[in-house]
Amino acid sequence: MSYSVVKGTRDFLPKQMIKRNFIFQTIKDIYQQHGFLPIETPAMENLSTLMGKYGEEGDKLLFKILNSGNFLEKADTAATTDYKKLTTQICEKGLRYDLTVPFARFVVNHRNDICFPFKRYQIQPVWRADRPQKGRYREFYQCDADIIGSNSLMNEAELLEIIQEVFNKFGLDVVIKINNRKILAAIAEMIDKSDNLTDITVAIDKLDKVGMDSVCQELLSKGFTAEDIERLKPVLLLNGSNETKIATLETLFEGIETGKKGLEELNKLLAIVKELKIANIELDLTLARGLNYYTGTIIEVKAADVAIGSVVGGGRYDNLTDIFGLPDVSGVGISFGADRIYDCLEQLELFPPTLSHTTQILFINFGEAESLYCLRLAKKLRAEGISSEVYPDNAKLKKQMAYANDKNIHYVALIGENEMKEGKITIKNMLTAEQSLLTFEQIKALLLSPTAHSLSF
Repeated sequence: MSYSVVKGTRDFLPKQMIKRNFIFQTIKDIYQQHGFLPIETPAMENLSTLMGKYGEEGDKLLFKILNSGNFLEKADTAATTDYKKLTTQICEKGLRYDLTVPFARFVVNHRNDICFPFKRYQIQPVWRADRPQKGRYREFYQCDADIIGSNSLMNEAELLEIIQEVFNKFGLDVVIKINNRKILAAIAEMIDKSDNLTDITVAIDKLDKVGMDSVCQELLSKGFTAEDIERLKPVLLLNGSNETKIATLETLFEGIETGKKGLEELNKLLAIVKELKIANIELDLTLARGLNYYTGTIIEVKAADVAIGSVVGGGRYDNLTDIFGLPDVSGVGISFGADRIYDCLEQLELFPPTLSHTTQILFINFGEAESLYCLRLAKKLRAEGISSEVYPDNAKLKKQMAYANDKNIHYVALIGENEMKEGKITIKNMLTAEQSLLTFEQIKALLLSPTAHSLSF
């Protein structure tokens, strides 16, 4: 009998974890090369920390945790038909929706323990009560990097550089899309709908998923007129080079100061990016990333050859710590979606063929005396950085060899009475079936050679 896991969550076998750890380590290494420092925050946060930071849509996707004990004891039973009111009475905590809001809370709490600008990275799971589908999970890992305490657009450029470096390492072709929240605010102002900016961003953020007709219907349901939508359409459908789009927006935003500021930031960022020779940067005016806390640059990355949604998202936030009582601390960050990156690399067969963290040598167990002898040798090999195992049971040789094959162990050591007397080891190459009688030092040299553990899955 098998027991199913919760929809939107998964078990990972060792082979999958090796690939996942390759993703995490690649991203972590590049973060560290850029001077980012690691932190962690709890899986649970108070709902007062989480609620209201992601917009109405995000609040609905928060996993709430029931209070301990008799959670109905202090609840107003008359309110049981009012979902929102009842939730506040029986739930005080929730699973984190992302890593950015907890990071803002972290910065406020530890502002005297860190130096600004503070460059942090964080690789941990997050949870969303979303409808599971391909590339969308209820539990998934984010690999975040943020720079907080600086307004410089050099920070955005550095994050774009990191994105390029990571995907170059993976061999994955991507398109990096950027926009600016000030430009979106200017578009809303252009059609006299500044008070409805959130409605606009939530709707157009779905454009590539549901199409223009559905976006128009959603806007109509929010009180926009057909005339409003007709004025909006040419901007959302604007195409051409980044320079062409910017030139058109400069004309449309005449007299709109927010729009001018957004275009100024965008031009400065593109100039820095050009110096860094970062390719495939596309200005996408439909990019909104419906999170309420973004105030400037918005970033989204999509795989060029896999239809799977965004693999990186991020942006500038000026007021997030202000919510927690620390004003005037601007930040910008990105988040790599490790699970979607995994799916892309798997589908395109881009994982390194030699990727393996398996045991390098297995010592066969021929009995009590022999196994004790092997334990001492395995310990010496591990001290040299060579992963080694001794089979725990004096089982049939066929069973022990099958274990080695199942774990993709390249070499097997066979030590019987004769080998112990001579102080040598019979070693078998499991790929070629060749056997050799070698000294410990010869085996150590062999296993430390670059080709000793180049096994593929």
